[in-house]
Amino acid sequence: MMPALETQPGDPLMDSPERAELRRMIRQLIEEISPAEHTSVLDESETFDAQLYSKLAELGLLGIDAPEEFGGGGDVRDQLVLIEELAKGPTSMAAFMISQFAVVQVLASFGRTAQAREVLAALVAGRTRVSFALSEPDGGTDVARVMKTRARRVDSGGFVLHGQKTWISGAAEADWLVVLARSSEIERSPVEGITMFLVPTNLPGIEIRAIDTLGIHSLSTCDVFLDDVEVPEETILGDLDRGMRQVFATVNREGLNAAAATLGVGLGALELAIEHTKERFVFGKPVASFQVPQHWMVDAAVQLEAARSLMGRAAEIEVAGGNADSLASMAKLIASEAAVEISLKGMQLMGGAGYTRASAMQRLFRDGRLWSFSPLNNEMVRNRLGEGWLGLPRSY
Repeated sequence: MMPALETQPGDPLMDSPERAELRRMIRQLIEEISPAEHTSVLDESETFDAQLYSKLAELGLLGIDAPEEFGGGGDVRDQLVLIEELAKGPTSMAAFMISQFAVVQVLASFGRTAQAREVLAALVAGRTRVSFALSEPDGGTDVARVMKTRARRVDSGGFVLHGQKTWISGAAEADWLVVLARSSEIERSPVEGITMFLVPTNLPGIEIRAIDTLGIHSLSTCDVFLDDVEVPEETILGDLDRGMRQVFATVNREGLNAAAATLGVGLGALELAIEHTKERFVFGKPVASFQVPQHWMVDAAVQLEAARSLMGRAAEIEVAGGNADSLASMAKLIASEAAVEISLKGMQLMGGAGYTRASAMQRLFRDGRLWSFSPLNNEMVRNRLGEGWLGLPRSY
């Protein structure tokens, strides 16, 4: 990485020798196992990086911030370091880790049965994979209000699940699904009456179909169909009819981790642009010596530093037990929009070289685009900041 783009002493994400060593170890791991050429091959073949996943499991990085009794350790700052470094190269693995950490948080907080705790231990150890099934064809941001997936209680004491989930990351490779379904009709609030279930993917009535997406090709995105899937009551995570409120506890962490992913994408794109413009000569001079390219790259670096500062501040507040919801939203907003702009201008600076499928720049553009609308689209992020941060009237 360019020295100017490195984290500096005093940075919240580099405030300990252990975290600095973690960053160094991840970079070395990526260089050895998933260099740019390998990532490109997996992107083209739409193949999950099983070797990198296994190594992350071996190093104990799949369970960062999980309870120690399940093999976890570290905190959100370590998650951010891991995701940022992955996103510069094998970006699909960064996307996977965001889902992984969300499920770990849910199971650690609400997995009260022996089965749920066994799944959590296996998840942290890399022996199983779990996907989070929330969004539906008619609802993403407002999924609670329009949720059509139903959980109907049956005489056996269990439930029958029926409905469809969509845009579910990693479902094709998952052994389990965390499924949100409406279990009661409660008029006073759309977020009440929804229950969270831990469901094996091999049950009769479950069908998973891959969706062909623009980017993040090394992690499946899927439709999940639930056709009268019978589950026992023990599959409930947390409390009956309180599943949606339980999910809210994970949303801000997911947004903060998404900020780290897009920060990594932006840094990766800026590094490529700097390297190319230093080496590419026109009119007898390197492209990097011209004023317009310099301004573009400086503006990009400023945006990324602003995003990093917000992200680090949010992480420190969360670790201290405070509420960093708004700061996490700001970090995700700036980082996601910066990543798209930097990778797009990076392709412009590189010309045809940035447009070829062999170039990492075009892949970073495709992959980074995801987080401008996930886990929450940036328009809704602005709406919530207007209400929660500035005290403006609700706009939706």
